[in-house]
Order: sequence, then structure tokens, then C-alpha cells
Amino acid sequence: MSEQPWSGQGLPPAAAERMAAAKAGGTWTSALSTGEFAAIRSVGFEPVGQVMGSAVFHIGRSGRFWIYHDCQYPGAGFGYSYGDIGKAPVAVSGAGAPSADLVAVFDTARRTALDRMSTECRALGGDGVVAAALTMSPFLAQPNCLEFQVIGTAVRARGAYRPGRPFTSHLDGQGFAKLLGAGWVPVELLVGMSVGVRHDDYRTQSQTYSWRNVEMSGWSELVHVVRADARRQLQLQGAGRGGDGVVMADSRLRVWKESCLRARNRSNSEQEDHVAESTMVGTTIARFRARQEPPRTLSVLPLGARGDVLRKRLAAVASSPYGDRGEYRRLVQEIDELDE
Repeated sequence: MSEQPWSGQGLPPAAAERMAAAKAGGTWTSALSTGEFAAIRSVGFEPVGQVMGSAVFHIGRSGRFWIYHDCQYPGAGFGYSYGDIGKAPVAVSGAGAPSADLVAVFDTARRTALDRMSTECRALGGDGVVAAALTMSPFLAQPNCLEFQVIGTAVRARGAYRPGRPFTSHLDGQGFAKLLGAGWVPVELLVGMSVGVRHDDYRTQSQTYSWRNVEMSGWSELVHVVRADARRQLQLQGAGRGGDGVVMADSRLRVWKESCLRARNRSNSEQEDHVAESTMVGTTIARFRARQEPPRTLSVLPLGARGDVLRKRLAAVASSPYGDRGEYRRLVQEIDELDE
């Protein structure tokens, strides 16, 4: 195991040594099933090894509370006894709310892990990664730290063409083969994320105390806005990577409540906000055109002189009561051209 310091660029020393050992050993490993392996081979690819990328990020706080919990509602903290002081908006990250900084950190962490996986793929001579799975989990024994990890199987095309950069995809072996068979190629694994915060305003509180079955309109708006923003972020990323569409892999929504920061600043600790986090994972794909071979024609060599054959056919058409006039004229014209 190398003990040399790592600058943070490229592969970590341990990963570089693992790639070198894999190439020298001549034996590849993967998490592919037998069916996936056969499907990948059927479209001209073969596995070259299992690859991964990981990154541990510290997610900072501001004082006791997370900055991104700010609901940006001017009426927070004035007390519900004053009635409805305007409708609380949804402070969503895609519109520049304080949660945008947190989403940017998460995106950077995921991109770092994905780039390291792609670097391992290139080190093994691969052209792309299939069955890539993204995970995020707390880093043990260290508060406010998260580990972002992605792992998949690197594959290589048996042809001479090499892409400029490896593709990454969540599709398994069968899905990858079906995609290529339909005329599409994977481009990159993407994650669209959005965080939205909404204050539980007077109307929302009234609905929670209602004896009737009523829609919680404010919370419905919260989850709708956050999901729509996450979908928009995924589409923007796909367009920026040159894709024509996105194949979805997973869509998750988390909702929880927090003590309102603005209400606390006004000495009202009873008011709350609801926070929604939407994460959508997918692979952007692009259409390709395969070069079509020209159709093979069947060459027919006439037995005997061409003119004699045509005259015999003309006599048969002329003597038949069911003869085709169009065929008769065509034969006459072809015989005239031969005689010229």
C-alpha cells in the first residue's frame, strides 16, 4: 500500500494500485449476472473490471441550525393570532433559495465520485460503465460528514472505435443491450436534486386542526414544486451533456419538519417549517445512426442470347388470352433497344 500523499487529483494511490494490479493480473471482476454478461457480449461489448468512485464531504452548519432551512417567509414569527399574513411561498433551491448552496455541494460530491469511477474505467481500457449504482451514507464516527459512492462494471467495445470519454449508465446488462439494439447509446449518469422549504402559515395550521377531510394545499404545493424543480435540473443536465432524452432510474422524496429559523429570531419557537428534498437519478441517452450496408443484389445470367429469350417471352404473351398489355409493350421496347 502506497503511503505517498495524495493531492486530491486523479485516482487515490490505493485505487491506482488496485487498477495496476487488475491490469497485470489479466482477470476481470464484475457484479454482472450470467444473463447480463451474455447480453453485453451480444451487442459487441465485454466487461473489463469492476470500478468505483467515492468522496467524503463535510457539510457545514451555521450556528445551531442548517442555513438551508430558511423559509424566507416575512410573516414568520408574528403569531397565528394575527390571522393569515399572506401566503407562505416555497423557497426552492432551483430558484436561488438558501438551500441552493447545499444542493451545489451534493452535486459536487456526486460528480467527484463519478469522475473517479470514470478515471478507473479509462485506466482499465474501458469505454463505459454499466449497472452503476449511486449511494450516499453518513461517514461513521464523524458528524456532518457524508460518503458519496458509485460502483459499476466497466465494459469495452470489441471494435476499433473508442469514444472520447467513457459513458456512465445505471442500466443493467440487458437494459444496455436493448438500448443499443434500439439505436440509442448511454451518455452519462445524472442526478437532479431540489430542496424546498415552506413555512406552516396560518392557513396550513388551520387545515391541520380541521375536523373535515381537507387537502393540505400548502404541503401539496411544496412537494409539487420540489419534484418539478428536481425534474427540471435533471433535464438541464441532460441537455448540457448532449443527450436527446433521459431514462429514469430512481425518484425519491423526503419530507420532514424543522423549527422555523425566522420565528426563533423573533422569539417565537413554536412555529415550524416543512422541508422537502427530491432526488431523481437517470441516464441521459443519445440516438445514433449505424452505417447501413448496401443491399446485395442477385445477379442473373440469361441462358442463350438475350434477344431470343425476349422474343420467345413476347410470343407467349401475345398468344395468351390473358396476356398483359403493359408487359407486351415493355418487351417490345426492350427488344427494339437490343436491335439498335
